[in-house]
Amino acid sequence: MWNSLASNALTLSIAAVVVISGVIGWGQREYTIPSRFERPACIQISYGETVQSVSNKLQDRELISNPVIFRLGTKYTGKSSKLKAGAFLIPALSSMESVADIITRGGKNTCGKEILLQIGISSQKLILRDMNPDSGRYFDILSFNPKLDSSPLSYISARQESDVRYRIVVAEGVTSWQLINSLKSVNFLIYDIKDVPSEGSLLPTSYEVKQGGSASELLERMKIAQSNALQEAWKTRAAGTPLKNPEQALILASIIEKETGVESERRKVSSVFINRLIKGWKLQTDPSVIYGLTMGKRVLGRGLLQSELDLDTPYNTYLNNGLPPTPIANPGLDSIKAALNPDSTNYLFFVANGTGGHAFSENLTNHNKNVLDWRSKQKKK
Repeated sequence: MWNSLASNALTLSIAAVVVISGVIGWGQREYTIPSRFERPACIQISYGETVQSVSNKLQDRELISNPVIFRLGTKYTGKSSKLKAGAFLIPALSSMESVADIITRGGKNTCGKEILLQIGISSQKLILRDMNPDSGRYFDILSFNPKLDSSPLSYISARQESDVRYRIVVAEGVTSWQLINSLKSVNFLIYDIKDVPSEGSLLPTSYEVKQGGSASELLERMKIAQSNALQEAWKTRAAGTPLKNPEQALILASIIEKETGVESERRKVSSVFINRLIKGWKLQTDPSVIYGLTMGKRVLGRGLLQSELDLDTPYNTYLNNGLPPTPIANPGLDSIKAALNPDSTNYLFFVANGTGGHAFSENLTNHNKNVLDWRSKQKKK
């Protein structure tokens, strides 16, 4: 009898182990196999949310098949306490394991609404946009000029949402004065800037910011980014460059930035100025002369007058040899690289070609022909 009971107990124990092992194996497979949802989706997680509330939200969106398995999986892998607040793009067919990794990894949000301030050379624009999960591309909901227009109600409403993100995008060639003047109109940053940053010291690119953040802290990030970019580019400078230090490279980069908006021309434009510096010629660059008139506080919006070309300022490169004393704008990384690694050419002149780019020449005769051609095109407009 006792032998029979012991045998039955052992059999039941083995059966229980087999069942438990099977359940565990099934749960592991469910946690790691691709899901059935066939379209990307954006999931938003608020500060303070728990794994349970998130798992229920994921199930409601049909992004996971079983919230219990999801919770057990995140607990077993040590992710249950690492939830990150934000908006995250979940690719189609993602396993529960992949979803857990995406929402606990951290880093930048990858989808959801975003309020973006674009700061350009002659304009600024506030944009409310959202991402289409299917395409992974943003689409604009609305845009307006915060200096001239009243805030639309949908923009005001979006600012009340806890998971909306904020971004500042600065165009290459914006001056320091233009930048801080634009930041004054931003109602999601605290304007605490006391002094205009030195020209050229800020790297124009895209910066994610927090609502209620400090404008001066943003400038500090931009300064550090520009300093790092300049120092790294200086290490890869071309041999024999006449530029004596990174500061001179920054000055030339700012001129290149203002002379051309065509990416493929930057190194060619750089070669003209480098060749002139080597020969000891005057740079004769209009943007520098204009900076001497405006100090970066306004856009001239017209061609230079002869009287302005004759005006002796430190930035008049028709009268003074060498580089101007400071940068004339905040150049981007590509222009910095172009200043330090120009194309190898014999070009000494260039002029607008009437199609957005420039015509380059090695001697004054050909340059004068290019000038006449440009003037002819201007008259036909």
